Amino acid sequence: MRVTVTYNIKKEENLTNLSNFKNRHNFKHFINKNLLNNYAERIDDTFAEWDSFETIDAIRNALENRSHEVTLVEADINVCENLKASEPDIVFNVAEGFWGQSRESQVPAILEMLNIPFTGSDSITIGICHNKARCKEILSYYKIPNADFFIADTPVEKKNLKFPKFVKPLHEGSSKGIYNSSIVYNLEQLNSEIDRIKSNYNQPSLIEDFLEGREFTVAMLGNNDNVKILPIIEVKLDSIPQDFPNIYSYEVKWFFDTRENQLDIFECPAKIDSSLKERIEKVCMSTFKSLQLRDWARIDLRLDKNNIPNVLEVNPLPGILPDPRDNSCYPKAARTAGMNYEAMINAVLNEAIKRYKLNEN
Repeated sequence: MRVTVTYNIKKEENLTNLSNFKNRHNFKHFINKNLLNNYAERIDDTFAEWDSFETIDAIRNALENRSHEVTLVEADINVCENLKASEPDIVFNVAEGFWGQSRESQVPAILEMLNIPFTGSDSITIGICHNKARCKEILSYYKIPNADFFIADTPVEKKNLKFPKFVKPLHEGSSKGIYNSSIVYNLEQLNSEIDRIKSNYNQPSLIEDFLEGREFTVAMLGNNDNVKILPIIEVKLDSIPQDFPNIYSYEVKWFFDTRENQLDIFECPAKIDSSLKERIEKVCMSTFKSLQLRDWARIDLRLDKNNIPNVLEVNPLPGILPDPRDNSCYPKAARTAGMNYEAMINAVLNEAIKRYKLNEN
């Protein structure tokens, strides 16, 4: 089968240097001084959602090893012409896009226009998931637990807010914009975070009640009544470096949890009783169905004070770093389920092939 992989590659040469970071608006208050001095070339999260050459090569190799004819097409300004030229039977899409809050939907929308089958959710579902407020509104409509929230891109004057709150960009992923300062305990800190996000990402902030319970992430594979939940992963918050808040922040994710010095932060399968496992799986299945997700996804959850699993994030394009030394959750869950990287990639592709009935043509 002719398979085209659509993707975006990290542009390492575009990372900002130390002097620019020191001059960024309101930067020093939310970054660890050690990180600023020693890891400044990696602090810029502009391309955090994009993939490395290593990942794209691993996807290509996984598909070629199953006798597919693979073409790579970067999701740049020429993507439409290059997609038509590649004449694929199906596209394996991991493109994140760059411009606009609908950027993850752009390649799926083009593929829909060209009537080319592709892996993963459609352009509408991906767009909804990328706008966290719209996603939460749908979850709330279907009575799927998630933290109370509001949106702001200017200073908040409310005096009756209950703290702590959690502040993050309205439409980002890969922990982009989520730093150690994202948990706020008063109005001044809240407005500082709103200002930081507006200044650095030119978008509103999503402000949620902070849930202090255990955190989990759940990889899902399949469609309709045949969706499988891969082994549940717990984020072991007690492994986060001392003096850091109990969140898997950008600093922790990309600087402390490296392949050279991997944190023991993910436990898979999670050590949970059957009752909690059932509650988590029920919330995830309801989320997958209500958002009309397709083929695969990863859902992040936290327990509230009543130990009810609340949806934090829905990731219809989950990260899939190939090296086991990288703490990449979807591949980790797949390996625990008995699938190596090659099997995992082809399992996703096969779900899309079945959905389009391509194997019946």
